[in-house]
Amino acid sequence: MTTDFESLGEVKRRFPGVSFEPSVSDTANVFVKTSHEDIFGPEVVGLNAMRATRAIRVANVFGSGVSEDGTNVLVLEAIESHVPAGDFFERFGRQLAELHRSSSADRFGFEHDNFLGASLQPNPWTDDWTDFWSKSRLSFQLKLARENGLGDSELQSLGDSVINRLDSLIGGSTERPALIHGDLWSGNWICDEQAQPVLIDPAVYFANREAEFGMTTLFGGLPESFYDAYHEAWPMADGWEDRVAIYRLYHLLNHLNLFGSSYLLQCISILRRFS
Repeated sequence: MTTDFESLGEVKRRFPGVSFEPSVSDTANVFVKTSHEDIFGPEVVGLNAMRATRAIRVANVFGSGVSEDGTNVLVLEAIESHVPAGDFFERFGRQLAELHRSSSADRFGFEHDNFLGASLQPNPWTDDWTDFWSKSRLSFQLKLARENGLGDSELQSLGDSVINRLDSLIGGSTERPALIHGDLWSGNWICDEQAQPVLIDPAVYFANREAEFGMTTLFGGLPESFYDAYHEAWPMADGWEDRVAIYRLYHLLNHLNLFGSSYLLQCISILRRFS
């Protein structure tokens, strides 16, 4: 996949056959993503779902489709990235809480599968959160690891043990499923020119909202002020830090499958902790 910045008019000339928003000027600067794979449809739906909450700025889609030469194209508004300043992270925390609060569903999952990085992310509608996390997240990734020859019997046996204990580890919440970004690491949010947070590259689904923080805590990209503001806006139940480790495990397993065995020890460490 490649990315670029240019005027919308130039993009239209480069990619005949792609559908564009008629209200956007050809002089507008845009951010272009291209791929030989048909992967952008779920991203458009995810961006639109987050934008519909009006809780936080989300990159606008200016065009998408397949060009005459077979290239899959996604055209987004160009947003200059700035260094976070002032109370940016406090605003980010509050607005993310509002995103989670502003859109709910009766079941966990989403209207279609999407992608977490380059990995398929299955989102079947599921009534029970523990069942969803077991089958569509941990078991799915453990099966991929087995098929990819990553890890060993310990990874699988510990994984089975944790899955058998999931109801006691993450079950019991009475909150309705919330729409989450799903892949909220530092590369998927922007500080715009007005020091407002902007969300890009989602892997959305309706989840227990604590699952959002599996990724935000993986690489330590957000300060305590972000979490303090989130909790002030919508507190999470006691013990959330322990439960978030289970959600972090999903992303570590995905990294194991995408990038190889350098992530194995981190996966094993969490599995041993909860098995």
